[in-house]
Amino acid sequence: MNYSSDYLVRARVCEAAQEHYCLRFEDGAECDAVPAGVLRWSAELPAVGDWVLARRADATLALIENVEPRTTCISRQRPGGGGEQVLAANVDLIAIVMGLDGDYNLRRLERYLVLAAASGAEAMVALNKMDVCAEWSARLANALLGESRQATQPVRESDSRGRHTTTRRMLIELPDGGALIDTPGLRELALWAGQDSVDDVFADIAALARQCRFHDCAHEGEPGCAVSAALKTGELEPARWASYQKLLAEARYHERSVDQRATAETKRKWKAIHKAMRHHPKYNR
Repeated sequence: MNYSSDYLVRARVCEAAQEHYCLRFEDGAECDAVPAGVLRWSAELPAVGDWVLARRADATLALIENVEPRTTCISRQRPGGGGEQVLAANVDLIAIVMGLDGDYNLRRLERYLVLAAASGAEAMVALNKMDVCAEWSARLANALLGESRQATQPVRESDSRGRHTTTRRMLIELPDGGALIDTPGLRELALWAGQDSVDDVFADIAALARQCRFHDCAHEGEPGCAVSAALKTGELEPARWASYQKLLAEARYHERSVDQRATAETKRKWKAIHKAMRHHPKYNR
């Protein structure tokens, strides 16, 4: 391996924990990595699944200089606010696994599906624990690998919730090709998605809304409201309608927040440009 300071090597991020990474190079070699100085101050730090260009410092450490454009991106709003948190990148298929035990929650599943729709990846839902086997969900990832590689723990009897053994996001190559990205449990999943993603998941409600007499119908009992009519006849379940309204409100808030941040960033950049121009010798003659 060439360790020249001017030599960039393509690699994929296979583990991430805060700003510490593990890279897997195209020749199969792996080493620890940290963001280079320029990348550290950018808004786009690497995530598991990213393809990056790295500079090998030695056999054990690399500096990540650049993140290649992503084909897909699974994101949520950072817990406590503060912008986007990328959970995984360049994913082709998202498998949303939910047990049919005491922890089954259709509303949570709808939230996951909205995030999947926003990512650009295909999504599938896997419902397990049909026999209420406490160990079944723990065996799913290991079954894909063909060996017992991922540590597992049993679920609690009180609420059917598992104790999270995985503490960082990891990309694991599968024996027959492809890779599996394993993530820790998500205790908070605020939307990082727009209105279109919500409508994709709730296509039935979006179709009803297009049948309303008025284009700007608020679906609050206006004449000719197809949504209100469907609620009255039972065609549309009140719980599903309430879930749609909640997720749509979050998506609209997200879109407003992104627009506000973009406007503020544009103002900041132009302010810096004008300040630099005022201090440039050309304009101080």
